[in-house]
Amino acid sequence: MAGLHLRLLPLFLALLSAIAIKGSKAYSRTLPPPKLQRLTHLHFYFHDTVSGEKTTAVRVAEAAGTNSSATLFGMVVIADNPLTEGPTMGSKMLGRAQGMYASADMNDFGLLMAFNLVFTEEKFNGSTVSLFGRNPILSAVREMPIVGGTGVFRFAKGYAQAKTYTFDRVSGNAVVEYNVYVWH
Repeated sequence: MAGLHLRLLPLFLALLSAIAIKGSKAYSRTLPPPKLQRLTHLHFYFHDTVSGEKTTAVRVAEAAGTNSSATLFGMVVIADNPLTEGPTMGSKMLGRAQGMYASADMNDFGLLMAFNLVFTEEKFNGSTVSLFGRNPILSAVREMPIVGGTGVFRFAKGYAQAKTYTFDRVSGNAVVEYNVYVWH
């Protein structure tokens, strides 16, 4: 009887293997590339309020030498900044810029920007665009990459151009004009 079991074992293992292979799915598969047919231009104003009653950007971390650094090197700020149609807060609200910026340059004012631009109006409601890059804030116009998105902007890629509209040296509050070009 033991000899019969040993002879049937390879057949049993082959049958078990065939069942397991048929019921499993591949870890990955190659799909055709998405058709990125639309180029959308977004124009809005980013309100960075670091002081006052309605603060939207808060310093959450700093290095030991941040305050003595000419560039505030090591400062990290978390923000939930309004995005508006016009440069005033009374303008139509289009969404929020939620994320962080950090002073990442020891010699010049250069911020590392990591933001989700979360849109709340019209056909873009609930969609996001992800911005991640270097912002040399003293330059007249800064360019940063768009690295992704969700909703209408799924598979987004492109670039954002930022231009300071107003900056209050006393309060540190700023309004920045953005032109964003997104393939999606």
